[in-house]
Amino acid sequence: MKAWAVVTCACAGALLTAACAATTRYKVLSTLFDGVPPPRAQAAAAGEAGTAGSAVPAAYVAPRDHGPYAARLCGACHESAATNALVVPKDQLCFRCHDLQIDRKYVHGPVASGGCLVCHDPHSSSYRFLLVSDSDSFCFHCHDRAAVAAVRGHDGVQSGCTECHDAHASDTKYLLK
Repeated sequence: MKAWAVVTCACAGALLTAACAATTRYKVLSTLFDGVPPPRAQAAAAGEAGTAGSAVPAAYVAPRDHGPYAARLCGACHESAATNALVVPKDQLCFRCHDLQIDRKYVHGPVASGGCLVCHDPHSSSYRFLLVSDSDSFCFHCHDRAAVAAVRGHDGVQSGCTECHDAHASDTKYLLK
């Protein structure tokens, strides 16, 4: 396909999505173009993030960006933008920069398998520690709430799981701190 046809199609797509919700518009535009700012950045610039009636969902309020992503250092993790392949296998990537003490007796399953992305978003998140969802109920995406509540010591517990458990590794059974 000729370059002018690609540009024309991309511009037409961008114009068609102009009236869409901010998240839909972002998905379409970021597929076509590199460097499209997420809707939260646009909303924050306009002073409308998280306000009633805002087109930007509350999930985009107060985001946290991963350092290399925020600095646009894509090459720290990815090969060229054309292939978007990782510079090392996915199970080794995070350990290039992050020094996790996983030489413990007990290691959380996703950490042991190099599955950091099960819990963390590598680019940006509205949740602490770049988690993929809210930390208050985060562990219950994989662990059964009723089964955990039935375990001795959990009755009446109101605090988060990581108050007592280490999310990555521990020398104590059940990843207790």
